[in-house]
Amino acid sequence: MEFKKVFAGVLAGGMVFSLAACGSNGGVASGSSSAEGKSLTLSIGYTTAANEDDPYHLSALRFKEVVEEKTGGRINVNEYPSSQLGSEPEMWEGMQTGTCDMAVMTNAYVSSYVPANGALDLPFIFSDLEQARSVVDGEFGQALIDNLEGTGVTCLAFSEGGFRQLCTRNAAIKTPNDLAGLKIRCMETKTYLSAYGALGVNATPMAWGELLTALQQGTVDGCDAPLSVLYTNGFPDICKYIDNVNLFYSPLPICISSNVFSSLSADDQQILRDAAAEAVTAVRDNNDAKADSMENDLAAQGMTIIPAEEVDAEAFRAAVQPCYEEMESYIGSDWIQQVKELVGMNN
Repeated sequence: MEFKKVFAGVLAGGMVFSLAACGSNGGVASGSSSAEGKSLTLSIGYTTAANEDDPYHLSALRFKEVVEEKTGGRINVNEYPSSQLGSEPEMWEGMQTGTCDMAVMTNAYVSSYVPANGALDLPFIFSDLEQARSVVDGEFGQALIDNLEGTGVTCLAFSEGGFRQLCTRNAAIKTPNDLAGLKIRCMETKTYLSAYGALGVNATPMAWGELLTALQQGTVDGCDAPLSVLYTNGFPDICKYIDNVNLFYSPLPICISSNVFSSLSADDQQILRDAAAEAVTAVRDNNDAKADSMENDLAAQGMTIIPAEEVDAEAFRAAVQPCYEEMESYIGSDWIQQVKELVGMNN
């Protein structure tokens, strides 16, 4: 069955529009139309730090390098890390309304506007990175990209944060019982809230920029984030444990305002898509090459790393089944059933 037939109309009613601006440093792409061969400047935002191992930063940096190289500097890309262009919802809505050019997004936030993307956010949907990448890179991932048509935002490619691991202040997490009653910061998305609810967690939504202070003050007991993000954003000073639970897989859509994208020539549109694809490769390679050294460095800084082998994955998968049932009507049963078939969960 063709994806367009299977998934047609899933998006209806999923758009949210806002006049929120992305911030004073960003804005609409400046310069003349690149179709005329003149210069153009794009701004790309993300919420994490400008660290060479941070996947959001590396996605934006490699994208910038490739675009500027392939256009001889005719298209310039300026990076704005650390929420300079606003929170992720602000950047998404800014791309819709014309106040933000581009952003490296967290897929879970995108799913708040386009529920079908939540199929990639289901807890424990992927058994390993190889499986997750094959789904994201295949027809299913392309169907999700196509499904964004009409939202005002175009996805150029899915970059990668990796599996979001738990990071906790004082408690090692190996079983669902270890999580029960803890206050865990999470993104305010239906899938994440449902998954944590099934695990008995006191889920506490808050913006990324508020997290470190909340952990320091004990407002929350922990959070979830990719290893590379935990490594590059100051968590060893606050938390004692990284728990390799592999709770969620986190794709990072590299997005551009559809108005900006449609104003480009076909050749320049292809350059941007190719640059995004090269950024994805760079991020995945970096994540794979440095995962062990990141864990070793974090351990040297005093953190305890709970390896995946010590986590009761089967108990976690069983505990989150209510999330799948609850999300079926929100994400769409066709999307959920298709991804379950791709990963062998229906066998």
